Amino acid sequence: MGIKKNNKIKIYCKQKRPLVCLTAYNKHMATILDPFCDLLLVGDSLAMVLYGETSTNNVSLQTMIEHGKSVVKGCSKSIIIVDMPKGTYEVSAIVALKNAKKILKETGCDGVKLEGGVKISHTIKLLVKNKIPVMGHIGLMPQQVKHPKNYKVKGRSLDEQELIINDLKAVEKAGAFSVVIEAVTEKLANKLTKLSKIKTIGIGASKKCDGQILVTEDLLGFFNKNAKFVKKYADINSFISKAIKKFKSDVIKRKFPSKKNVY
Repeated sequence: MGIKKNNKIKIYCKQKRPLVCLTAYNKHMATILDPFCDLLLVGDSLAMVLYGETSTNNVSLQTMIEHGKSVVKGCSKSIIIVDMPKGTYEVSAIVALKNAKKILKETGCDGVKLEGGVKISHTIKLLVKNKIPVMGHIGLMPQQVKHPKNYKVKGRSLDEQELIINDLKAVEKAGAFSVVIEAVTEKLANKLTKLSKIKTIGIGASKKCDGQILVTEDLLGFFNKNAKFVKKYADINSFISKAIKKFKSDVIKRKFPSKKNVY
C-alpha cells in the first residue's frame, strides 16, 4: 500500500536527514529507485538523455506527460515531480495553470517544477492557490541556456548573487514547497540554504543543501562526459558493452540460443 499523496509532501518537508532525489523517465527505473528516494523528478533532461537533443528546450508537454505516467506506475513511496517544459508556463499564469492541471490529471504525479524566481513568482502563487504543489528551480536554469558554452556556474559576482537570493525569496514567498539550486558557488549555496525556509535541493551546489539530486543515468555511468558536479557510482556503459560483446560472440559461434533457450 503506497503512502497517500497528501501525506508525501508533508513527510518530505519534515524530513530531518538529507533528502535523496534522482531523475526517472520510465516505470522500470522508477521501480528500482523508489525504495531509496524521497523524490523522483521526471526531468526535461530526458530530451538530452533519451532523445539525443543538445538542450532541454525541444521537449513537448505531451512527451513529459507520457513519461510522467510511466514513472507513476513504478512508484509507491517517493514524491513524483514533473518538469513543466519550456513554453508551457512563461506566457501567462493562466496558461501555466491549465498545463499544470493537465500534467497532474493525466499523470497522477504529486506536483510540478518550474524554472525561475522573481519573474514567475506570480505563476507559482496561482498554481499553489489552486492546490498544485510547486518545486522551484533557481541558479543555472537550463531552459534559458541557448548554447552549450553558456552552461556556467552562477553566483560568482555580487550582482548575480543578489539576483539569485531574490529568486529564492520570491519562490519561497509564492508558496513553493522546495527549490532546486543548480550550479552555483558553494558559498552562495550555503547562504541560500541558511536563508531558506523551504527545502533546498542541490545539484552542483553544496553538501549543506537539504538534499541532493542527480540525473540517474549520469551517476550510473551511461555517458563518458559529465559535469564536474557528477559523481559516477557505476560504469554501466562498460558493463553493457561487455554483455553485448559476449552476446555477439555467442550468436556468431551459434552458442545462442542454446537448448534451454528454445521451445
